[in-house]
Amino acid sequence: MADSSDFYQEQRGTGPGTAVQPTVSEIKQGFAAGPAAEPAPKLFQPLTIRGLTLKNRLAMSPMCMYSSHDGFATDFHLVHAGQYALRGVGLVVMEASGVAPEGRITPNCLGIWKDEHIPKLQQIVDFAHTNKAAIGIQLAHAGRKSSTTAPWLMKVQGVNADEAHGGWPDDVVGPSPVRFSEGSWTPKELSIDQIQRIQAQFVAAAERALKAGFDLIELHGAHGYLIHEFLSPISNTRTDQYGGSFDNRIRFLVETVRAVRKVWPEEKPLFVRLSMTDWVSPSDEIPTGGWTEEESIALSKALLDAGVDLIDCSTSGSSPKQQIPLSPGYQVPFATAVKQEVPGMLSGAVGLISNAQQANAIVEKNEADLVFVGRVLLREPNFALDAANQLGAFSQYPHQYERGRKKTKLTFV
Repeated sequence: MADSSDFYQEQRGTGPGTAVQPTVSEIKQGFAAGPAAEPAPKLFQPLTIRGLTLKNRLAMSPMCMYSSHDGFATDFHLVHAGQYALRGVGLVVMEASGVAPEGRITPNCLGIWKDEHIPKLQQIVDFAHTNKAAIGIQLAHAGRKSSTTAPWLMKVQGVNADEAHGGWPDDVVGPSPVRFSEGSWTPKELSIDQIQRIQAQFVAAAERALKAGFDLIELHGAHGYLIHEFLSPISNTRTDQYGGSFDNRIRFLVETVRAVRKVWPEEKPLFVRLSMTDWVSPSDEIPTGGWTEEESIALSKALLDAGVDLIDCSTSGSSPKQQIPLSPGYQVPFATAVKQEVPGMLSGAVGLISNAQQANAIVEKNEADLVFVGRVLLREPNFALDAANQLGAFSQYPHQYERGRKKTKLTFV
């Protein structure tokens, strides 16, 4: 019997969002027309990565919430992440969290650079676990795109956060002193000692994530932030061991992954989010057009060897000249390429995936192993549970919300 202090918490099996067979009582009440088809739709089949088994293949994509002070998680983050754990998402990944204060995108971004950040993060992890959801955190350094302003403050404060608004323009850094756009801060070029210090900060952040109880970590190597800045010749013009050739440009990330993997337990997964292409046309200045899909595939092979389990396949962010061919699922082919060309590496699809049939088709056709959804969850917090219903699966519901489950017939029971 559940202890009276936690009777409200999930006690059954693998929790909300798990495909199960309806009971006789649930069929009688009209919550199901009859037994569920077997096997369940692949979106609601479990996925095991190292020692972690996800109850389904839906993941909440890390999304910046700009709701922290001094990097601390708040009750907002508990409610934000917790609602998706409660409502059946298999994996919740918390937003880009700065490994250093100057590594945040904005002064309002989450952080994990000091031990004092751990207790609130641990509370969020514990709530996810009580609802049988896996939970991860994205470790990040914004590089030359740091010290900016939260979106809803830009009209008042401008795009860049100066000292008066909590920013750190004198501490904005990058691989090279190349700014993102004409109005952006010009970063200071990192010295070798500074590079090594940031790598150590990623390691320390991973150790804090472990203490907080996270099931996995994801390194943010996309969207024009520091790791991506080293990868792309648009932002990396160095001539030392961290610039120039492909091997040199991937060195920062590969070294960081190897260092993190040494402190991150063998049984826990490690993801990397990559921008698989910069979507920039070739020019005299950058003959390749920047970072390319071919380079992403080659990098993924190196990351597999370094201990990475899944590539979270996004794109873009290195240049305002990017031309992105937006359409539903436009980034899915990159996830498919990783699966096909890097045997042993799992892939995650993300980007304009907005309905159950689309998400399920991606995994049914083996185009990706995991489906990351973001904005649709902001619009439809019940997306995971509704998706199961739409696909003909019968999933566990939170006890407290069971009465709200859609019925196949009107009943008084």
